[in-house]
Amino acid sequence: MTDADPFYDRLPKVQSFDALTGGACFVPLPADWLVGCCDIVDSTGLLAQGAYKTVNMVGASAIAALMNALEHAPFPFVFGGDGTSFAVPPRVADVARQELARLRAWVQQEFDITLRAALVPVAEVRAAGFDVRVARYAASEHLDYAMFDGGGLAWVETEMKAGRFDIPAADPIEAPDLTGLSCRWNSTPAVNGQILSLLVLPEPGAAREEFDALLRAILAEVDKIERSGHPLPPGGPGWRLPPGGLGLEARLTRGRLPYLLRVCLLHLNSVFVGFLFFRGRPMGRFDPNLYRAAITNNADFRKFDDGLKMTLDCNAATRKRLEKLLRAARRRGVARYGLHSQEEALVTCIVPSPMREDHLHFVDGAAGGYARAAEHLKAAG
Repeated sequence: MTDADPFYDRLPKVQSFDALTGGACFVPLPADWLVGCCDIVDSTGLLAQGAYKTVNMVGASAIAALMNALEHAPFPFVFGGDGTSFAVPPRVADVARQELARLRAWVQQEFDITLRAALVPVAEVRAAGFDVRVARYAASEHLDYAMFDGGGLAWVETEMKAGRFDIPAADPIEAPDLTGLSCRWNSTPAVNGQILSLLVLPEPGAAREEFDALLRAILAEVDKIERSGHPLPPGGPGWRLPPGGLGLEARLTRGRLPYLLRVCLLHLNSVFVGFLFFRGRPMGRFDPNLYRAAITNNADFRKFDDGLKMTLDCNAATRKRLEKLLRAARRRGVARYGLHSQEEALVTCIVPSPMREDHLHFVDGAAGGYARAAEHLKAAG
């Protein structure tokens, strides 16, 4: 279980995000692999209630559950705001099914939130006329994220929402191991005017060359923004005591502990961590300044997930130029898109160990983000 699968482990890490356009860096998944998907039913309703952190935490929980179950052997996954897509080799398919089944039951019990989950053989995806290709993008020298291409993930999500390839919730209920999952950082206000959540997907039948040209034009506009529109400050997001979202984290990660005991333990831990951040100097192997900088360096604020997804800190002029490019592409039948603007960005974290710099930080807009952008994309037809 602990050995990394040779296919994914041997993929070269792409150093430039721009190099991901064109598809040359993507490699087809092996034919015996499986593609999985997990998302929240009626995330729109939760967002309307202002449950933004809940949506993001539950959406990222599948990644934490699978990482722990697979003993941190690398596997490709992508965070989508209100859900997760991933791929696994056949030898761990049963483990993945078991963890998703546990997660469905646990989230239903703790939050009365219904998850969907599915696991589909790659052969089924290809038989439907789609593919799943993957690349590894080095977000920093310490961490890389999977990028996906080929349309297969979107097809799997559609099939899952239609009730096919369903993974039933576990019975009896057993807590998944969500160690490392947290959301204790403050939301980060926009510096340039707005946090823009952007989704760009190719239209069926669109020429790949035209879609790639659009993506390059978008990235060229984004590169004109300071720090390419990175929504988190160089020194990492802010922190306060008590941290926001502590009750949410306690409920998700309590395992067999009573909820109130888990809350107390997290409060004690937060006071200690807060002291270290306030002190601002290393203690043992933990350097609070390096840790906070790594949050920004490791953030997944831009990704390829059968299209382009970005969370940008940008001004009104940049948004206007991006919309002009996107409207023209939609008129030509090249792409469809969704945008959602908000005042802050939100980060959800998975920290296997605070002593290392390979912790994961998923960025989304703090007022619906990708899920709201996806609503706008669907509404536009």
